[in-house]
Amino acid sequence: MSSSSSHTISVKLVLLGEAAVGKSSLVLRFVSNDFQENKEPTIGAAFLTQRCKINDKTIKFEIWDTAGQERFASLAPMYYRNAQSALIVYDITKPQSFIKARHWVKELHEQASKDITIALVGNKLDLASERQITYEEGKTLAEEENLLFYETSAKTGEQVSDVFLGIGNKIPDPSLQKSQNLQNDLSQQTINLNVIDDRNGSDNCAC
Repeated sequence: MSSSSSHTISVKLVLLGEAAVGKSSLVLRFVSNDFQENKEPTIGAAFLTQRCKINDKTIKFEIWDTAGQERFASLAPMYYRNAQSALIVYDITKPQSFIKARHWVKELHEQASKDITIALVGNKLDLASERQITYEEGKTLAEEENLLFYETSAKTGEQVSDVFLGIGNKIPDPSLQKSQNLQNDLSQQTINLNVIDDRNGSDNCAC
């Protein structure tokens, strides 16, 4: 494939969720294919980048991993503002984290960009024997709110890449959007010319 047939799209992605649900571990697994059993809690937010190839485009994820502690919650809008995508993460063994996930879904729908792509992620699938939130509960919330949905294990790596590939596939290509906007503009100009001709009593011709 020639380099001209491939292009890079930068995507701002923010992770939201209660503390200790594994947000940082998901990012570490995606970026470095690594896992740290006793990872220190994130303070404020951490920033990482990773590229992945999807068809003929390269997605450069600019990832903001926000702290889950309640004292940092007021900072979240600073990170999800202008974000094209978000991961809302909960722990399948902790019902309270699922309640918090519902809160983040509501907040993003009210405060974030209207065309933001959101994935709901139930993490810690390696602890399925201790599960408190069923797959169906997560799937139902995602369907009701028009979200992507995945269950993952940052520890084993299960479905972690699928989350980011799914996000990447949903992100619109800016070059295609510009082309569509140009076509819409040209179409609107033709309509306007027809309206002007009608007012002058001439035939419906834009020439």
